[in-house]
Amino acid sequence: MSATEAIPPPRALLLVGIARRSPTFAVGFLIVLAFALVAIFAPWLAPHNPVLSFPNHVLQPPQPGFLFGTDGNGMDLLSRIIHGSRYAFAILLPAGLISLTAGVPLGLLAGYRGGWVDEVLMRTTDVLRAFPTIILALAVVAAAGPSLVNVVLVVGLLDSPIFIRLVRAEVLALRNAPFVLAARAQGCSTGRIMLVHILPNAILGATAQLPIRMAWAVRISATLAFVGVGIQAPAPEWGAMIRQGAEYVISGEWWVATLPGVALILLVIGLNLLGDGVQDLLDPRRRASGK
Repeated sequence: MSATEAIPPPRALLLVGIARRSPTFAVGFLIVLAFALVAIFAPWLAPHNPVLSFPNHVLQPPQPGFLFGTDGNGMDLLSRIIHGSRYAFAILLPAGLISLTAGVPLGLLAGYRGGWVDEVLMRTTDVLRAFPTIILALAVVAAAGPSLVNVVLVVGLLDSPIFIRLVRAEVLALRNAPFVLAARAQGCSTGRIMLVHILPNAILGATAQLPIRMAWAVRISATLAFVGVGIQAPAPEWGAMIRQGAEYVISGEWWVATLPGVALILLVIGLNLLGDGVQDLLDPRRRASGK
């Protein structure tokens, strides 16, 4: 082997460097990637139709043919968990983007303009955050209807105050920075200063927070389904599956609720690790301290 052939490709070096700088990011990324691949290839990975009932195999424990057992309707639990990953990503991705899209511009505006604009936006977010989020989500989804679209919109909009406050705090720290003052002295417009000079620096914290808020979106949507106002059965949504299986735990059929719960926990852990790892990579202070 020549010396040239022994040199790893640049992309491999980049990935190794990222993994060394933040093992947390690497672990979280691998977990989320695994779930994403399961969601993409669910129709080929699932051994059965997720809503197909096997009347002669109701509440069967894990066994050949039904590796994760069956639920109270005789549906294959493994197939439903695999397809449930699609519902998880169908919620966390658009809900996270809605929160980011709604929160970043408002936080940028509130932090830079200040005055009555800042007061109105902050007091509005205070009102939203004053209510327990789960109670407010329950009320809104129950009134609007338990559909996937309604759950995504409610979860995304209710979480936008997090990004408003986060971006606002960053903008307050940046709006009198030397490079911003230099841009004003050069006659740059307010819009250009906000979008070109401040936003790229202020959005870093929101970017790191996004996977963590996506984890929250998965948890809150599962909670809504568990209490009966979210996505309804027979859709293979993990929260609805846990709700259905909870009644069987006492009688010994633990797998019906436990296995979807494990899938939910693993995805939430992966997203939280990913978010913490992004903070490690983007924040030089955390890297310098060895965190």
